[in-house]
Amino acid sequence: MKSLVIAEKPSVARDIARVLQCKRNLNGAIEGERYIVTWGLGHLVELAEPEDYDKKYKEWKLADLPMMPEVFRLEVIRQTAKQYQAVKAQIHRKDVKEIIIATDAGREGELVARLILKKAGADKPLKRLWISSVTDKAIRQGFERLKDGREYEPLYDAAMCRAEADWLVGMNATRALTCKYNAQLSCGRVQTPTLAIIAKREEQIKNFVPKPYYGIRGRAGEISLTWQEEKSKNFCSFDKSRVEEILKRLKGEKAVVVQIRRVPKKTDSPLLYDLTELQRDASRRFDYSAKQTLNIMQRLYENHKVLTYPRTDSRYLSADIVPTIKERLHACAVGPYRAVAGAVSKKPVAAKPSFVNDAKVTDHHAIIPTEQFVDLTHMTIDERRIYDLVVRRFLAVLSPACEYEQTKLFARAGGETFVANGTVIKSLGWREVYAKDGEAGEAGFGEMSEEEDEIGLPAGSAGGDFVSEGLFLTLKEGDVLPAAAFSMTEGKTKPPAHFTEATLLTAMENPGAYMESSDRAMVKTLSETGGLGTVATRADIIEKLFASFLLEKRGKEIYLTSKAKQLLTLAPEELRKPELTAEWEMKLAKIAKGELKRSDFMRAVCMYARELTDQIKAGEGTFRHDNMTNKKCPNCGKPLLLVKGKNSELLVCQDRECGYRETVSRTSNARCPICHKKLELRGKGDGQIFVCRCGYKERLSAFKERREKEGAGVSKKDVARYLSRQGKEDKEPLNNAFAQALAGIQIDKE
Repeated sequence: MKSLVIAEKPSVARDIARVLQCKRNLNGAIEGERYIVTWGLGHLVELAEPEDYDKKYKEWKLADLPMMPEVFRLEVIRQTAKQYQAVKAQIHRKDVKEIIIATDAGREGELVARLILKKAGADKPLKRLWISSVTDKAIRQGFERLKDGREYEPLYDAAMCRAEADWLVGMNATRALTCKYNAQLSCGRVQTPTLAIIAKREEQIKNFVPKPYYGIRGRAGEISLTWQEEKSKNFCSFDKSRVEEILKRLKGEKAVVVQIRRVPKKTDSPLLYDLTELQRDASRRFDYSAKQTLNIMQRLYENHKVLTYPRTDSRYLSADIVPTIKERLHACAVGPYRAVAGAVSKKPVAAKPSFVNDAKVTDHHAIIPTEQFVDLTHMTIDERRIYDLVVRRFLAVLSPACEYEQTKLFARAGGETFVANGTVIKSLGWREVYAKDGEAGEAGFGEMSEEEDEIGLPAGSAGGDFVSEGLFLTLKEGDVLPAAAFSMTEGKTKPPAHFTEATLLTAMENPGAYMESSDRAMVKTLSETGGLGTVATRADIIEKLFASFLLEKRGKEIYLTSKAKQLLTLAPEELRKPELTAEWEMKLAKIAKGELKRSDFMRAVCMYARELTDQIKAGEGTFRHDNMTNKKCPNCGKPLLLVKGKNSELLVCQDRECGYRETVSRTSNARCPICHKKLELRGKGDGQIFVCRCGYKERLSAFKERREKEGAGVSKKDVARYLSRQGKEDKEPLNNAFAQALAGIQIDKE
């Protein structure tokens, strides 16, 4: 008898099959003596569409709402039906005695496998493989300690409740809004509050009134002094006349040192990465979208096997990972990391609470390197960038704190206090990991993220400039500073910044500041459960909002479209608040622990979906297309709407049933030869033209000719491989290509 292993994706299935010695290829599976390994393609089965319950739901009618299935049905996803049939055939083999679920270890991974098993009518005993990386070692250890599948029934119940609740609320609310206002208006418990958060920020910016403030800067030789208000300890004032009066008093005054304070300080490294923090960093540094970063991480996890499971919301390690750290250090000690990883691996690894905490690890620990040997030449530039971020953060966490001494000088002049700051580095510690590296090149090695800059040495926290500590060594209390010159500084308060993908991810992860409720339990729950959406779904939610033309990008900044603003006025108030997600997640957590019955939760959700639909039906608002053009749809003749996608501008038909769309322009990866910004490609066919904001224009045909002359046919990957090959040949001069070419030449000896 054999065990059937169901993995989530083919790449993971192949790795498991290799470890389990399965070599015989079947239709959609790989077989060995003891195991058969098969796979999904992500989800193979999903909740059925409304029309599968009743044919009348094929037409969207307000009168038919709400839709309330008594029992939810499952349907096989059409695009992956062939693989489903292959998995089903293996499930019902007579020689299969048990089924091992080996999908991603988490709530959604559990759902992937359970839906397949339920649709296929499986009734065989279940076991669960629960691992955080797909290295050979992790797979072997996981199979040595398989868990009983019954332990994960509550987790499956929580996953099903989440899926069914989102179906009831999302389907009914979206159809009700769309039918009521005759426009394509989609909403849900996560995407609608996300829009509301952006709307709140835009309102703050719109209503913001800049306020001028003033300060005084002094210069005494090489020392820069900053005025400090006596009572408030602030370094500026909104009272201009007062600052001008002080400035008058300071004319001809000498600055006398009244105190020199030296304080030894330490700063620990930033925490390890979870997915959201990695997405934030990649967005800030490389302008990657959240979805793009997740896809790159997935390749590094599945294909290269050099990083651990990406969809994690923890920034800590569990204690059982500590004994494996040395092996991970040896594996990543290549290229620009060799020296630092080697130095760190020679020291004993202490399980510090700053990065080891079992209580703060849920399904998966933080993202770190695996024990798999790394070959950087096999990675793309994008993969190397993300790998570099993770490895350097891993090395930084294992390095000692950065130690420095901060000196603060206080001086008095004209009865006012002035401050200057100085700093001396005693030991770089973890910051040495981020020192510039000669091998960094285009992959961005050696640069530091904003978080590391923020957590590192303070940047003039008192408003005073940093000066060399040497300037302070000869000074003592009572000394008169060389002739000081004072001047007034001016500035204006700034409004909050528009959201970027990086800052929007932060707001979605911690939406407590945008909650109207003062319920601390709700705020805490949202914080503990990852906020709006999950680490696995936030990227898709943001992409969906762009695809639905509810968001648009201007440079890196995100703005609401007119459609989104109107949607927020039409959607029920409760659906716009993060509180709904907080309430659900509190209950789903209880279901996963077996503390709440699934039936009780679903009964409450059904009641809520009915109330929501009735609210929308009774709404008295209107929706107006303010982006209508004079162009007609070639299919139905109705006016087309001009909409902005994430990286493109499109014309779409206003009739939701027509679905016609055409691209007007899109942002390309080509760069302007003048200002080096990304070019916009407009037009169709031979008439396509590149346009830049700086005014530069170039026909596509001319652009191609120019690029061919510049050698654009050679990719960055080709160049990286060539340089790598040259480096190897330099180390082995007797076997290089030049030596081989000369080998056959006969040289006459005189």
